[in-house]
Amino acid sequence: MPNSSSISEFLLLPLADTRQLQLLHFWLLLGIYLAALLGNGLISTAVACDRRLHTPMYFFLLNLALLDLGCISTTLPKAMANALWDTRAISYAGCAAQLFCFVFFISAEYSLLTIMSYDRYVAICKPLHYGTLMDSRACATMAAAAWGAGVLNSLLHTASTFSLPLCQGNVVNQFFCEIPQILKLSCSASYLREIGILIFSFTLAFGCFVFIVVSYVQIFMAVLRMPFEQGRHKAFSTCLPHLAVVSVFLSTGFFAYLKPPSISSPLLDLTVALLYSVVPPTLNPIIYSMRNREIKHALKKVLHYALFLLP
Repeated sequence: MPNSSSISEFLLLPLADTRQLQLLHFWLLLGIYLAALLGNGLISTAVACDRRLHTPMYFFLLNLALLDLGCISTTLPKAMANALWDTRAISYAGCAAQLFCFVFFISAEYSLLTIMSYDRYVAICKPLHYGTLMDSRACATMAAAAWGAGVLNSLLHTASTFSLPLCQGNVVNQFFCEIPQILKLSCSASYLREIGILIFSFTLAFGCFVFIVVSYVQIFMAVLRMPFEQGRHKAFSTCLPHLAVVSVFLSTGFFAYLKPPSISSPLLDLTVALLYSVVPPTLNPIIYSMRNREIKHALKKVLHYALFLLP
C-alpha cells in the first residue's frame, strides 16, 4: 500500500466520463468563472473608487468580494484545466496548497459574514453609537481578524491533514482537494486527530451561526418597532442582501458536510461541492447589487469610465 512519503500526486474526480462532456463542462465552468470575476471585480472597483461607498458596510463588502475572488480561483481554474487537457492529476504540493487556500478563504468569509451581521446590528439597534463602535480603526481591526482567523484555521487543518499517513491510494473522489476526501485516504486510526480539529472548528462555526441568528432577531425586533414605514423599508433593504448571502453560504455548506452518509455518492458529492464552492462567490455580487441603488450608481460610473477609456 502506498504511504504519504511515496505519493507525488493525487488523481482528482473527473467532471465527466466522455470527452464531449468534459469540453462542455469546461466552457460552462469558464462562463461561471468569468461571471464571478466580473461581478466581484466590479463590486471591488466600485467600492474602492466611489467615496460615497467608503463606509463600514461597503468596506466589509469589498473584503467579501476579494475573498469570493480568491475562493472561486482556488478550485475552478484547476478543474477547467483538467477538463480541457483530459487529465486528473494534481501534485502533492499543489493539493496541499489548494486545500490551504480553500479552507482559508471559506473560513475568512464566514468570519467576515459574522462581522457584517454585527455591523448591521449596531447600525440599526445602536445608531447613536455607530460612529464610535464602527470607526475606521475598528473596521480595519475586525477585517484583519477575519483574514487572520482564516489563516490560522487553514494552517491548522492543512498541517494536520497532510501529516497523516496515507494508506488508501491517491484517488481523491472530488474535483478539488478537500479535507473529508483526503481523510478517506488515511490509515484507519490515524485520522482521529483531524476529526477532533474538525469538531472544534464546527463548534466555533456553530457559535458564529448563533451570533448571526441572535443579531438578526434583535435587528428584526428593532425594525418592527420603527414608527415609519420608510425607515423599516430602508433598514430591511440594507439587511436582506446580507441575510441572503449568509443563507446561501450556510445552506450549501451545511448540506455538503452534514448530509447523511447513506445518501452519499460520487455524483452527489461532486454536485454539492460545486454548489458550495461555486454558487456563493458567483451569486454574492448579484445579490448585493440587485436592489442597492448606491452600488448600482457606482457600477454605472465604473462602466461609463471604462467605456470612455476604450478607443
